Amino acid sequence: MAVNTAEKLRRRIIKNFMDILILTELKKQPLSGYDVMGLIHKKFDVLVSSGTVYSLLYSLEREGLIKGNMSQRTRVYELTEKGERDIKLITKANDEIQGFLRNISMLNAS
Repeated sequence: MAVNTAEKLRRRIIKNFMDILILTELKKQPLSGYDVMGLIHKKFDVLVSSGTVYSLLYSLEREGLIKGNMSQRTRVYELTEKGERDIKLITKANDEIQGFLRNISMLNAS
């Protein structure tokens, strides 16, 4: 039961923070939507639908965080300057988030 609950929570976190995962991966290299789906499956063992991924990519593009360019017959996405700035801010906030999670863990241990 506890394993199932933990697995559900892990999957929920991955899906809720998929935009950050995508931006972080795009910082390393340009990716297509298909690449994003494969990467999430390979790294986290979570299957996401193409509709979910492409909807999120379009949303990130509308926000000016990424831009898509056609490469042969595939749309390939890369970070914009705004996306780079946002990733830096998110990375900086990572320490605060980890501290928060440690505090939650300590509360549960008490």
